[in-house]
Amino acid sequence: HVFRPERPNTWMHCVSASQQHNCPPSPALLPYIENGVPLERFQTHVTKRNFALALGRICPEKGFHLALDAAAEAGIPLVLAGEIFPYRAHEEYFLREVMPRMDGNGHRFVGPAGAARKRRLLAAARCLLVPSLVPETSSLVAMEALACGTPVIAFPAGALPEIIEHGRTGFLASNTHEMAQAIRHVGEIRSDECRRAARERFTAGRMIAEYMRRYELLARTTACAEKTVA
Repeated sequence: HVFRPERPNTWMHCVSASQQHNCPPSPALLPYIENGVPLERFQTHVTKRNFALALGRICPEKGFHLALDAAAEAGIPLVLAGEIFPYRAHEEYFLREVMPRMDGNGHRFVGPAGAARKRRLLAAARCLLVPSLVPETSSLVAMEALACGTPVIAFPAGALPEIIEHGRTGFLASNTHEMAQAIRHVGEIRSDECRRAARERFTAGRMIAEYMRRYELLARTTACAEKTVA
């Protein structure tokens, strides 16, 4: 019933083709508008260091334990940054699946990362790992990594295959072993290609312009409909 609102002139839209595909048909559902990020905030030139990065909420569905396994198999330390919210399932996941994997591999958990620290980590990392176990409607952190010139290696969950150009701006992996293999080949991905994709597809300016065109169209359409009724 959410997709058939009774209130007139009520519209919805998605942020990716994947999300739109999984919604039921509805006259209120408009074409999707892909997310964007402020690229100027991620023009940080930091020397690349020998670590992979995983970043986000520390919870089971994000699959960070698999990122730790993949990095260990590839022989590279992983820096995990993110917040553990005070939910029992999240805290138990961290203690049961994440902490035991920190021993002996050079992996580090650095806790929540503010805006400045996140930019430095994204710019310095050899790659960003996104091992999500649920269909992602979008991935701002993947777009931010590309804006920093950092390749993204991810499971093909939800909209991630729309963001990553396999073999050009990163790799899509179907399991932990493939993710480890991709980490070993991440040097084949050029930073300038990642930045190119961010400039061409993921700018906040492009997103804002699309929203404004959408609002103008809806305003004109609604005004015409009201005149016709009158």
